[in-house]
Amino acid sequence: MTHSHKQHGHHSAHDRHGHTTEHAHERGAHDQALILDLDARVTAPLTDDVIAWLPLVGDPREIVDLGAGTGAGTLPLLARFPEARVTAVDSSAEHLDRLRAKAREAGVADRVRTLLADLDQADWPDLGSPDLVWASASLHHMADPDLALRRTRDLLAPGGLLALVELSGFPRFLPEDAPAERPGLEEALHAVSDRWHTGHVPHRGADWAEKLTANGFRVEGERTLTAELEGSGDPVVVEYALTSLRRLRESVVDALVPEDLAALDRLLDSGDPGGVAHRDDLTVRTVRSVWAARRSD
Repeated sequence: MTHSHKQHGHHSAHDRHGHTTEHAHERGAHDQALILDLDARVTAPLTDDVIAWLPLVGDPREIVDLGAGTGAGTLPLLARFPEARVTAVDSSAEHLDRLRAKAREAGVADRVRTLLADLDQADWPDLGSPDLVWASASLHHMADPDLALRRTRDLLAPGGLLALVELSGFPRFLPEDAPAERPGLEEALHAVSDRWHTGHVPHRGADWAEKLTANGFRVEGERTLTAELEGSGDPVVVEYALTSLRRLRESVVDALVPEDLAALDRLLDSGDPGGVAHRDDLTVRTVRSVWAARRSD
């Protein structure tokens, strides 16, 4: 999942209380970039499915990726549409640095333009007239997503398409009855995190079809995709789970009872036989909701 706040949903305790030190901020930004990279690798088939489903009228030549992060959408879009160029917009210089490095490795650097910009600011940079705007897990973090949608509508070339992708929930990694000493621990952790996000990320879970219609779009397709990937023994999935759960721990630690915290720390302990790194029931479960829309005028 960037826009300036796209953190795969896991905000640190420092962020919540306004006491982020410069070191903690840098560590948090690095962890965020790592999660985005891991998420892109794990969910690549899901992203490819979304792109293949889009009701496009011909292959797009100019694409804008709003909240591009480290390239989870940019690189698959370039691979799918070999004649296209992508303008990748993000408010994180580190994320865009990673995106450019990936583009060089893939041999498509000449087809990527990166723009460092905060899309909550009054003026957006010149993004041209794209045939396709891709906005994945970014709009719900914006201060005024309705304004962002209207600006996006005005950008689109005639017949152009907006692909809006949102997380229907954060990934889950464990069975409902795990761990044995605290069954249902992961859902309890997410419930605590959800309560915090309700007050701090109010547009998460918005009715995007309604917002699209209210802001000058015609919804031409809507789809929910679910992915479930067995990850036991897969080092990428293990690292994804550990990094995600560590970030989740930071965001909920103040609200956990000691028994839950102890059980979570055992899951995160690489030396514990019951830890995530050694479990044979590790599975990534994630859901994406997608809307495809064109200007209604």
